[in-house]
Formats: sequence, structure tokens, C-alpha cells
Amino acid sequence: MLSSATRIIAFHKCKDLFSNLNNSLYSGLDLLGVKICCGSKRYFTVKQKVRVFQSQSLQPTSSAFCLAECVKNRFWHFSTFLQPQHFASAVMGEDSPTTSASKMSEESSSKKEAKEVAKAADAKASDTKLKNVDKNNKASSSAKAESKERPVRKVEKRKTTETNPEQSAAKKSKTEDQNGAAEPPVEDVENTDNEEFVKKINDRRKDVCADVSKFKFNKKRVRVLSEEEDFSEDSNGVVYWMSRDQRVQDNWAFLYAQRLAMKLEVPLHVCFCLVPKFLDATIRMYGFMMKGLAQVEKECRDLNIPFHLLYGEASKSIPPFLKEHNIGGIVTDFSPLRVPAKWVEDLKNALPSDVPLCQVDAHNLVPCWEASPKLEYGARTIRNKIHNQLGQFLTEFPPLVKHPHAPKKMPQITDWKKADGTLKVDRSVSEVTWAKPGTQAGYKTLQSFCERRLKHFASSRNDPNKQALSNLSPWIHFGQISVQRCILTVRLYRNKSSESVNAFIEEAVIRRELADNFCYYNKHYDSIKGAYDWAKKSLALHKGDKRPYIYTRDELENSKTHDDLWNAAQYQLVLEGKMHGFLRMYWAKKILEWTTSPEEALEISIYLNDRFSLDGRDPNGYVGCMWSICGIHDQGWAERAVFGKIRYMNYQGCKRKFDVPGFVLRYKKKKMEAKK
Repeated sequence: MLSSATRIIAFHKCKDLFSNLNNSLYSGLDLLGVKICCGSKRYFTVKQKVRVFQSQSLQPTSSAFCLAECVKNRFWHFSTFLQPQHFASAVMGEDSPTTSASKMSEESSSKKEAKEVAKAADAKASDTKLKNVDKNNKASSSAKAESKERPVRKVEKRKTTETNPEQSAAKKSKTEDQNGAAEPPVEDVENTDNEEFVKKINDRRKDVCADVSKFKFNKKRVRVLSEEEDFSEDSNGVVYWMSRDQRVQDNWAFLYAQRLAMKLEVPLHVCFCLVPKFLDATIRMYGFMMKGLAQVEKECRDLNIPFHLLYGEASKSIPPFLKEHNIGGIVTDFSPLRVPAKWVEDLKNALPSDVPLCQVDAHNLVPCWEASPKLEYGARTIRNKIHNQLGQFLTEFPPLVKHPHAPKKMPQITDWKKADGTLKVDRSVSEVTWAKPGTQAGYKTLQSFCERRLKHFASSRNDPNKQALSNLSPWIHFGQISVQRCILTVRLYRNKSSESVNAFIEEAVIRRELADNFCYYNKHYDSIKGAYDWAKKSLALHKGDKRPYIYTRDELENSKTHDDLWNAAQYQLVLEGKMHGFLRMYWAKKILEWTTSPEEALEISIYLNDRFSLDGRDPNGYVGCMWSICGIHDQGWAERAVFGKIRYMNYQGCKRKFDVPGFVLRYKKKKMEAKK
């Protein structure tokens, strides 16, 4: 380890080693804003021609090992080798493995690069360090070999090699300690005492400014959709049309609406338009959403802000409301999906010409239209674009305060029972009990993640038997908690769990905002038409291949396949409204393997996800299915039957990664208990 006086990346007589770095590794260094410093205290960026200066403070073995370790770990820990002032001020940029489907496409190439550079460093590193590097290289090779395993096709019902699954699961439970408990991944956080946790968040807002009128609002978050840009000073109010982001605090759209209302000295109204049906959403999703909205209404009333539940699409329900209340303009939030986008477009066309309509991206850290002006090919092409803008967008929120201009009369409290009666949704999919709706419940889940599970996230998030995931996706999907708040909170734990913090940020920021980018710029985000040309050609070429099994949608929905792991994963989705992230990939790929065509596979996977998952009908869900079935944000792999060049996953590979019998047994027990 380098001394505190020289915690920098220094290279001494390593010209050959450094010259072997390829462009992707240069990009990885540049991504972090890394500047290389040698003993002469001369600096140069990695994109410049490399010049190696004489260093008086480090031995060649130390610098060589330092380089090998950094590259081997894909620059996850560069901050430990750099002086703080040399590390990019932005919160993220490190590259790390993730359960997100599209992430896996970069792993094999990165491991290969790491192996080559570490091997070059072996000649200069000490014997002790050499052994450590070798061990890690072998692990990388092993992981790469697993990902390329050929499928085992059997016509008989699959049998596991374990003779006694109960014994296997029991044995597994005895060995858990540092990797997280082998319990159900959905943790009950109802008893979490988060009063102090929430108080600290409130205090951080107050430390920013007294209210949003005194805050320097970044206008890049806002875009005007209508021809009219100015809010009338003769109006009697401003409307925030709440849609995707269903919360009061930490909501840039809500804050911007209050800022305008304060400037005009008029009341601020919140409207939510309840449609009777939305895609394949069931009462499970509507119940979660409406209970959260009831809490939003109460919080709004406490702040002198009336909440109005309107019925039907915005283009029909909002114009009459504007006329009745003499509203001078509308602010709404942002979604890249076609149905919400059509709602916005229809409302714009239905508004009077003198009423402006503004949109604020309150869901992403970097507004979708600012992050990139085009469709990005993958995480590696968007990561730097987001990273370079975090300095201006990843800021603490100002508080949304008690509105100083209350309406003359507050509306009656919403009759939520009446609202429920207007729904035309499937009520056979029951609401879940583990996830309580609303922002406060989201805070409890965030707190429990930071304090209990975050430390295991980097090492155990791909193990469905471990409690390592954040479980925040339901609250994030409905906008009941802000991703930006999650990042601001999680990064406070960087000193304790730096690798886990970096991995979580990669998933919650880069992967999630990449999904929004895909759905925003690709109008065929849920169709084979939206796939890359290489994938469409490959899938079409193998469309007629013989499938080892063929299942109908009903058989898949009811977990009636030969594969006990797949059945358990599907039952987890049906029972809990959430499937473990790693299993989502396996689950969707098997649907491709067991249905008559890629088109049918994509349709069924989206249907099942939207019907049962609390976070369905979401860009992440569509991109997850498109990655698994169509290779979106991935690359072509060795060609095989049915899959073509789409990445393959199989049962045996899962068995090597985690205790499959233990997971299967747990959900068999849950299924038996549900039948009692």
C-alpha cells in the first residue's frame, strides 16, 4: 500500500506496461477525471501521449502493482490511490458488475483487459503480490467460462443433483455471516425507527435555503412544451399536474411549480388524473399508488396546497379545471413511455393558447433530454455524459414549504373509496403486505438498506438467497421516493462500504437513466422492431429452430414448467410483486427458449412483468426484457440454436452462483402455506 504522502498513481519505468492499455481503459481512467502524477509533480491526463517521469518516492514494484490492482478491479478504487483533489467531485463513475441485465455485456471484455494488464505487472510486482494477482485472474477466467457454457437440453423433467434439498438449505443457513442472511430477500422494515433518519434529511433541506424562491433553480431541468412561455400575472393559480413523481418533498417539478406560484403570489394546486385502466396494471399496483396518493393529499393540505383527484385523461379533465380556477399555467413531470407522453401531447393540444405547459424531469438525476440528445448504444456510451453533468444536477433539495398564498377555500378530502369504484382493473392479483405505500415507508426501506444490507450489496446482490438488494424499486417506480435522495443518502456510507456504494450508484443512476434514454429515443422499446439489426437478423435466422419445450402463457403464468428454479422465480413474482434482479434475466431468457417465437416471448415476458410486478410498466422493465430476449445494450455472442447470438443463461450456471435448491425449497414452502 502506498504511504499517505504518495497516495497517487505513479509510474516508474512502466512505459511498456502503460502503453499496453487500450482505449477502453483510457476511457475508464478519464471517466474518473484521473490525472497521473509522477515524482517530478508534473501532471498529464491519460488521453495525452504518455510520458513517464522519474519518480523518487516509489519503487518500480509498487507502482506496477498499483497499476495492476487498479486495472484488475476496473478502477473501482482509484480514490484510494489519489489525493482527494485529484478525484472527480461527482459521486460516481466507477464501473462495477451489476444485476442489471445490460451490465453483463461489459464484464467479459473488462475481465480480459484486467487479466492482460495484471499479467504484465507480474514481472515487476513482489512475490506476495504476484500470488494475489494470480488468484484474481483465475477467478476472472472462471467467471468468463461460466458465462459461455453451452446449454444442456433434456426432454425429461429436470432433477437436481442434491439428494436432499432440505439438508442443503439447512447447511447453507449455518454458513451465512459476512455475506448477509439467507432469508427471504424481502425484509419487513415496519419496525424500523426512522424518526432521526427523516429529521436529518429535513435538516439537510433546510440547510440549503428557506424555500425554493431563494434557490438558484437549474433551468436545464425545465423545458416549455407550449408556444406560450409566460405565466399570466392576472391568473389566480398555478397547477402542478402530478403523474410519474407522486411525492411532495424532493420533487423538482413540484418545487418549480411552487417557485412560480410564489413569484406570482397565487395559490398552488396539485392535480392527479386517475385513469380507470393503465396497460396490464392490476389492483395490486393501483392500490399501492392510491394509498400513496392519499398520503400526498394529507401532506399537501398541511402545506396550504389543495390536492385534486380528477377522473380520466388530462386532456379531458384539466382544461375545465383551469377555467374554473383561472389557472395561469401548468407544470408537469416527465415519463419517456408512449402512453404518458401521449397524455402530455393531448393536453398541450387541448389547452388555451395563452396557457403555458412546462415539463420538469423530476425522476432522473440528469434530465433525460440533457443526458444525451440521442439513443445510446450502452452504458459505456452514456456513463461519461451523465458523469460530466452530475456536478450541476446532483445537489441537495431545497424544502417545499407551507405555501404563503392559500386558496380561499380548500376542496373536500378525496373520497378514495369512490375513486376505487371507478377502476376497471383485474382484482384477482392481490396487494402485497411487505411493501407499505408512501414516502415514509420508502424512507424506512432506504434506511434499512443503508444500515443493514448495503454492506452486502457488492458481494451478494446476485444471490437470490441473500438480503443484499435495496428493495426500493416499488417506491422509485411510483415516484414516492426520489432516486436523487437515495443517492445523496447512500453516498454518506462510502467510507464504510465504498465498493457497495459505487455498485449501487452504477445501477440506480447509469443503468436506470440508460433505460429512460432507450424508451425516450426508441419508440419501439417494447417490440422486436426496437432491437439492433444484428439481433433481429440472428433471431429471425433461428426462429424456426426446434425448441426443447413449448409452454403457453397460462402455463408460464402458473409456474407449470419442468424447471423448478424458473417456477420458483415466477411464484416469487406472483406472490411478492417483485422478482430478484438476477433471476429476472434467467426468467426472461427461458421464456425465449420455451415459446414459439421471439415476438411471443417478448410479449409474454412484458405481460407477466406488468401484471404482477409492482415496478412493472416501467422503462427498467422494458429494457430488462429487451436485453434478455433482443440483446439491447449487449453484444453478439457465440451462435446457438433458438438464441442465435443472444446471450445464453442456463440452470447449471445458476447452480454455480447460488444455492438453487435452497431458493426453490423456500418458495415451495410458501406456495404450500398459501394453499392452506
